[in-house]
Amino acid sequence: MIKRLVILGASGDLTSRFLMPAIARLHQAEKLPSGFRIIGLARDDWDTEAFRRHLAEKMVPSALSILAGARDAVLAHTEYRRVDIKDRDQLAEALGKMTEPLVAYLALPPSLFAPTVETVAALRLPRGSKLVLEKPFGTNLASAQNLNRLLHESFPEQDVFRLDHFLGMQTVQNILGLRFANRVFEPLWNAQHVEWVDIVWDETLTVAGRASFYDGTGALRDMIQNHLLQLLALIGMEPLHRLDERSLRDRKVDLLRAVRRLSPEEIALQTVRGRYGRGAIEEREIVAYVRERGVDPARRTETFAQVTLAVDNWRWAGVPFRLRTGKALKRDRREIAIHFKPVPLLTFGQQTQPKPNVLTIELDPDRIGLSINVNAPGDLFDLDRAELDSRLGSGGVPAYARLLLNILSGDQTLSIRDDEAEESWRIVEPILESWAAGAVPLLEYPAGSSGPPEAQRILRHVDRLRPDSARP
Repeated sequence: MIKRLVILGASGDLTSRFLMPAIARLHQAEKLPSGFRIIGLARDDWDTEAFRRHLAEKMVPSALSILAGARDAVLAHTEYRRVDIKDRDQLAEALGKMTEPLVAYLALPPSLFAPTVETVAALRLPRGSKLVLEKPFGTNLASAQNLNRLLHESFPEQDVFRLDHFLGMQTVQNILGLRFANRVFEPLWNAQHVEWVDIVWDETLTVAGRASFYDGTGALRDMIQNHLLQLLALIGMEPLHRLDERSLRDRKVDLLRAVRRLSPEEIALQTVRGRYGRGAIEEREIVAYVRERGVDPARRTETFAQVTLAVDNWRWAGVPFRLRTGKALKRDRREIAIHFKPVPLLTFGQQTQPKPNVLTIELDPDRIGLSINVNAPGDLFDLDRAELDSRLGSGGVPAYARLLLNILSGDQTLSIRDDEAEESWRIVEPILESWAAGAVPLLEYPAGSSGPPEAQRILRHVDRLRPDSARP
């Protein structure tokens, strides 16, 4: 297991909010190798003590889940070196003589990935070293392809980790067990029995504090292009003949390749974009997105995105997959919902079909629920709704900690492969282009609402582009 982690861009939010708490949790669980050390590199005018104080202050919100002793032990093995990471000589001097493999973690804006990769590659890292890039991997298909070419020139693919922290979430990993270890579900997991699938990540959070990053990214790039498409791949992929790195990533790529690239007509009918305006969440007044510090209204950045996709294969032909995410909404809703088709016969004398069964996988908090129909109490000829649910364990360590442990041990199972990253952009790119051209209106919704009303529609038969009635 690798014993040295070098964080490039260590003064940023990613390091203090996610990486360092994850490392402390691994230390607390006694999963770090003996002699593990962290070197933070950034341009800020700090020394090691100042960097440690900065991290300690920022890690306070994680204090309930991290023992003080574990946090202090990790900080004691953390160093800081001021360096311009684009300067090869400065970087070489900061790292010193390198003889053992290390992890070079690019905790940087995507715009700095390419020049930093070139600089790091020129140092000729010790054999077995790993390079980690956070999402988003590129800004469109061409940039992702160019970045992949640059990486392939200097690093073997097995040493490159493209990170999506959703894949480290326990509930996301539970999708595999739910699908492939339960005979009761797999025979129903297809177009014959499934009506549609919702993949939702709604947040009450606004973009306050992150507007400078978010305004250049938007909801479609920030969430759907990576996180939600990863969930779609896990929900929709074919069964594995065995659970290993190659089999899992091959099946995910197969599914993404089957996702239809939408035409301009389909984009107009099957996508919704919006931006939150002034409103209130609970009793908290929210300013309009365009009034947030760091936002350029001329960019017309969306804070809400909904895309209905079709998977053109035998298993899922005609089943809509609705991917939805938004900021400043009425409630947090982070789930995958499998909506099954209704029963074919009205047995109980009712005028309408009973509500269909829904299997819900909640991602935060971790929960699995199943909605079923039963007889109403005391009435043989009436129906009632029952909710079966189970809370799931957290798995002991947070998502980032699981992913870091995989990186240190060289396990790529939960890393995004080069072709997988490109397939995600192939799906999203025509939508981005249509939105940029104004082909789909940018709708405004009040903060604290359920989002644009237009987003309530669903398409039952995506391949026919036939919208169904609005969903309640």
